[in-house]
Amino acid sequence: MNYEAKYITEDIKLSRYEDTFFKSDIMFEHHMLIWFISGETKIVQADATYVFKKGDIFLIPRNQLATIINYPKDGEPHKTVVMHLSIQKLRDFYAKQDIKPKALESQKIHSFNNHPLLESCLASLIPYFDMEELPNDIAHLKITEAITILRTIDKDIDHVLANFEEPGKIDLAGYMEKNFMFNLPLERFSYLTGRSLTTFKRDFSKTFDTTPQRWLTRKRLELAHYQFAEKRKKPIDVCFETGFENLSHFSAAFKKRFGYAPTDLLNKLNTNN
Repeated sequence: MNYEAKYITEDIKLSRYEDTFFKSDIMFEHHMLIWFISGETKIVQADATYVFKKGDIFLIPRNQLATIINYPKDGEPHKTVVMHLSIQKLRDFYAKQDIKPKALESQKIHSFNNHPLLESCLASLIPYFDMEELPNDIAHLKITEAITILRTIDKDIDHVLANFEEPGKIDLAGYMEKNFMFNLPLERFSYLTGRSLTTFKRDFSKTFDTTPQRWLTRKRLELAHYQFAEKRKKPIDVCFETGFENLSHFSAAFKKRFGYAPTDLLNKLNTNN
């Protein structure tokens, strides 16, 4: 992967890479405001899939699990401006506001459809990427400007940005059944379910009567089988959307579990139709 990232502060970067695609499973520790200069991204969450392309602007809330698949597009590299809206920056901003955010049952990705104010704010950062660093006072102003614009164009965004609560202890079975397809360290799953790693493993064993890794592998393979049988998806897409990192490893695990390879299943299904 030919990847390049230019940071002008720890919270603002220009990301660029030229390759067939890049895939990662991520839990976002900070809210991320992203402007697409070129390329395409597919974001797969437990209950929704999004596709973003050149010109799109969107906000990904923190503590969300997602599979990110980035592609170059139309001969152009995958290139984005990314602004991290950290908890500390948001605390500083909202300290001057009288806001009482309401708890949200779920956090969705917010799309701003090429909004001219946001695009102008983020595009104004481009010249600074040719400098060694961005002065702290300018960086602070740019982040403050972005937050102010978000609040102007989305009246509900305060309930996202001004909510500083950490994950509390939640129902383990329900959470894992919803999010098992994300290939993250167990430490991340334990944090998001409000547990220490030791407590997470103990509760998991009591709940599912097996180890997390065995359960996760089985669930991911069952989902993969469904994606083939019901949706006729390509092996490469199913591999990356069900928590596997390598196609050959995925195919071997699938064959071991079901007795036939993904391509054999697809060939059989296509023959029968």
